[in-house]
Amino acid sequence: MGGYARLDRHRARRVGVPEVILAEGKTVDHLVGILRALVAEGLGALVSRPDAAQRRALHGAAGRALGVRFLAQDRVVRLRGPLGGSYRPGTVAIVAAGTSDVPLADESRAVLEELGVGTATAYDVGVAGLHRLLRAVRRLERARPELYLAFAGREGALPTVLAGLVHAPVVGVPTSVGYGRGGRGEAALGAMLQSCAPIAVVNIDGAVPAALFAAQWFARPRRRPTANPRRRGRSGAPVPGRRKGFSDP
Repeated sequence: MGGYARLDRHRARRVGVPEVILAEGKTVDHLVGILRALVAEGLGALVSRPDAAQRRALHGAAGRALGVRFLAQDRVVRLRGPLGGSYRPGTVAIVAAGTSDVPLADESRAVLEELGVGTATAYDVGVAGLHRLLRAVRRLERARPELYLAFAGREGALPTVLAGLVHAPVVGVPTSVGYGRGGRGEAALGAMLQSCAPIAVVNIDGAVPAALFAAQWFARPRRRPTANPRRRGRSGAPVPGRRKGFSDP
């Protein structure tokens, strides 16, 4: 693609979730060029974190021609067309410690819902008022979530506390909310990595990686090639068919 990009047409087939195009750092021409190439291939896409110039272009003629939709307060863009992959029914609970963490939580929610994974949310339920979290957990548990994504800045305590209350695994997402020493998510990341309750942790502001990890939880497995009954080894046992490797389309 003009020497600046290579389309990954089979990522959803290969790993269960589609590629999400990070708009950050790309020129408007490069981003629009990638989306046009995907449309020409009959593929849809998700785009994360477009900047102001990219949003203007996609809100204008380029976006209308491509058929894009804006989600999560314009932090996620959906390009029309299939995303690939297939997901079984299920729910991910998305919990945000404070209102400042909601934009990132909504970024994850938009990605999951576009993939067809159900979500349940509870916002502004941080540890400064544990009574709010306990009420939220009782409500969320009725949705029987199989995974929790917990967004928190400042001291990042929410995922640890949550993991001590719920049966499902918890993924901590440190957010760049806070100030002074350890601000911008660094203290939250360190606290989550030192959690005494078992949790997984993504990088600071890693809303999309958290969503894709959760989506893989629900991804339906590809059907494996079956043995060819006409091919047999020396013992008479069937020889398994060749599995496709990474070099196969």
